Amino acid sequence: MNVIDEHAQYGASSIPAGDLWFGEYYAPDVRFALQCQPVAQERSPYQQIDFYRNPTFGIFFTLNGYVQVTSKDEFIYHDMIVHPAMAVNPDIRRVLIIGGGDGGTAREVSRYPGIEKIDMVEIDEAVIRLCRRFLPQTAAVFDREPRLTLTIGDGVDFVAKAADGAYDLLLVDSTDPVGPGEGLFTAAFYQDCYRILSPKGIMINQQEGAFYPQDIWEMQRAHKKVSAIFPVSKLYGFNMPTYASGYWYFGFASKGLDPLQDHHADQWRRLGLKTKYYNADIHRASFALPNYVLDVLGQA
Repeated sequence: MNVIDEHAQYGASSIPAGDLWFGEYYAPDVRFALQCQPVAQERSPYQQIDFYRNPTFGIFFTLNGYVQVTSKDEFIYHDMIVHPAMAVNPDIRRVLIIGGGDGGTAREVSRYPGIEKIDMVEIDEAVIRLCRRFLPQTAAVFDREPRLTLTIGDGVDFVAKAADGAYDLLLVDSTDPVGPGEGLFTAAFYQDCYRILSPKGIMINQQEGAFYPQDIWEMQRAHKKVSAIFPVSKLYGFNMPTYASGYWYFGFASKGLDPLQDHHADQWRRLGLKTKYYNADIHRASFALPNYVLDVLGQA
């Protein structure tokens, strides 16, 4: 098995035989590495999918050489993509997830008893199939959640055809803006997202990191486009050990609700959800951005 393919600048690096390490380049001279045991490898029509096992991070998988999810730290990402929005609008009933083939986002949404409908659109069936087999801690939701309707297809096309005001919450759980994820970072897509949200609707989308040049450029592009469409557009961050720089950001966009002024902390606490990362203090703190990130956004 060819454990790790060569990539030109970013993504995975090659490894010497007999010393198995997965390596992802954050910059030409900076690499994150995990000792690994190959578990599965598949080339889908959309991307290269590789599953590995690491003694510390457990099962993890990569798409085109970029770490997506690990057993050890996936709870951080999935807590932060779902719970902040649910704490701002406790009346959310209809949810659309774009991407999220590992199932972790759907798992967290499904913990809310008031949710009536969860639609999920994932372009790559292979990601779902492999996660069901090797990452059941996130993917088990596909087999046990009756409110979830899974569509294998293009999220951009799905959103373009959805009815006005069809959803209260839109979670864009996308890969980086290359390959199959590229269309989820366009102004046209964000305009459709705005259209299909209800009057109190919220969109959460990945907006990359603010440390390495490639991530900064993508963050600026996404933030500028979303801010031009949504009246409320803010960024919030969270610690993610296996993502570039260890810190990552989501965008919070809405038609009017503010993530701090409209934060229903007590109402969210009364739900009694047990979370490993998210809480009311984290909610407030995550929207306090370092000066270097504010500078990045100011240049968008």
